[in-house]
Amino acid sequence: MAVKEKGPVWAAGTMSGTSFDGVDVAVIETDGIEIVSLGEARSTAYSDADRAVLRAALGAWPGEPRADAAAEVVEAAHIAALADLPDVSLLGFHGQTLAHDPEGRRTHQVGDGARLATALDLEVVWDFRSADMEMGGQGAPLAPFYHWACARWIGMDAPVAILNLGGVGNISWVDPRMPTPEMPGACIAFDTGPANAPIDDMMSTRGLGAYDADGALAGQGQVEPDILQRILELDWFDQAPPKSLDRDAFSDLQSAVALLGDADAAATLAACAAGAVARGVPHLPARAERVLVTGGGRHNKTIMAMLAEALGSDVAPVEAVGLDGDAMEAQAFAYLAVRAVRGLPTSAPGTTGVAAPVGGARRSRPAQRSLA
Repeated sequence: MAVKEKGPVWAAGTMSGTSFDGVDVAVIETDGIEIVSLGEARSTAYSDADRAVLRAALGAWPGEPRADAAAEVVEAAHIAALADLPDVSLLGFHGQTLAHDPEGRRTHQVGDGARLATALDLEVVWDFRSADMEMGGQGAPLAPFYHWACARWIGMDAPVAILNLGGVGNISWVDPRMPTPEMPGACIAFDTGPANAPIDDMMSTRGLGAYDADGALAGQGQVEPDILQRILELDWFDQAPPKSLDRDAFSDLQSAVALLGDADAAATLAACAAGAVARGVPHLPARAERVLVTGGGRHNKTIMAMLAEALGSDVAPVEAVGLDGDAMEAQAFAYLAVRAVRGLPTSAPGTTGVAAPVGGARRSRPAQRSLA
């Protein structure tokens, strides 16, 4: 199905996050500005073996054998997850981030969109970050424009903060009253700091599982205040946006909690995640009366309670307003794919620090597919 030049189209998006839990797939109908309909969403878990390959490739840059091995896992997992995809016009494929170095103007997501296009017989839009970084942007976060669209979709008539707690946390302050997301003041966004990644890594290293389910372990522990204070006093939190992080930017947290018991380590890392958000909130244009939380961290009841206390705001999962926190990042790349093929910006100075609103991504089509 060729992509229409105007009007709404059905598009799919995928996300494979830095928690390595699996491949999220979501379908939406959009014209690249407004959300028209939200369709199917599902997740396919990585096997333990695949997860081990991806973890081993963290920090790898193009050409390294471990990056090539990760690419094979990512491509095969996505092709399998998308095998029975509903009828859509195109796919937004994020790939798997292995390394992100905004100061060095480079980022690395493995996964070849051309291979997916051939395997799925579908136009694939991918490599969303390079154009932004080439124009001086951080290349992340990329979901804010979709968060703006979501705020309009749920009928918000005032600014709202949407917090994504993945491996790294990022927050979007969006004003749905603005007619387009790239307008000055429509979207302000940045990474907040460590979120699930340190907790997941601690759990995995200690043989406690892949993550702290529901924050149950953290809920049994005591926060070590000296560690929390030392982390939250880092200069990075005072740095004004735009700013973004690599998944392992706070890898020293593992050594910081190494001598703590399991529950106390989990509690301290959860407090670091919540505290990082609290340190970031003053960088927003105005206090957010409501913070809607998406990503896996919203299931961590300990982090959610800590956030409510630290922020003094109404903190709720996005399900409270009818959104699906497990699907939002995949939906975001479906939305951005439509924007990219229609020549609309996918990031702006307020979201990544790019010099001017910029779009751009690679487009791969099966050989027989004609341009719209």
